[in-house]
Amino acid sequence: MKKIIFVVLSLSSLQLYSQDWNFEKPDYTEIKKNIAEQNSNLYYPSLMDRFTKADSTLTLKEKRHLYYGYSFQEDYSPYAHSGFADSLQIILELKTHDTLEFKKIMTLGDSVLVKNPFELKTINYQLYALEKTDNIIGYRKKIAQFNIIIDALLSSGNGTTKEESFYVIYTAHEYDLLNILGFTFGGTQSLIEHYDYLKLAEGETKIEGLYFDVSPCLNSMTKIFK
Repeated sequence: MKKIIFVVLSLSSLQLYSQDWNFEKPDYTEIKKNIAEQNSNLYYPSLMDRFTKADSTLTLKEKRHLYYGYSFQEDYSPYAHSGFADSLQIILELKTHDTLEFKKIMTLGDSVLVKNPFELKTINYQLYALEKTDNIIGYRKKIAQFNIIIDALLSSGNGTTKEESFYVIYTAHEYDLLNILGFTFGGTQSLIEHYDYLKLAEGETKIEGLYFDVSPCLNSMTKIFK
């Protein structure tokens, strides 16, 4: 099978990669407090329900609470691996796909997303299957979900320095962002304090690399070892 690449761009955030867009670091303490308030529009079960329904009216603040607030949910496990993802990969590696295999991509993808609803690669694979089967309604729903996640990520920084780093709750999203922004990974990844630094391929841009704050991932690992 030909390599599936990220082709869905968030019209609200990704018209051009700019170092000057407005961004705001997530305040995890405030987010944790807000998503626990049952009578608030930021109450986490309500946000997740709206995400599941692909509610395109979510505000940027709500998107940020949805994405970063997931790091406080019981199912959050940034380094867990799904066996469904392995089964999905086997199907994706086939040279051609028929209707039955497109259905399997959707079913296995849904199983992956139960434990990690923000797994961008899986959503992208489902978009591939939905496009090939001309499922316009399903395709639009997945695009809306995809863009909700990307909007939250791009609102956090521009990645050019530690102070302006992108904030992620999964290290996989570092590489997803590189792909989406049109950059190529240069092959070197370094953990500096609570930041991941990914070096970009030489000659593509004046930017040598991008910084990602991975605090929730490291905090989760610390809890496991305790």
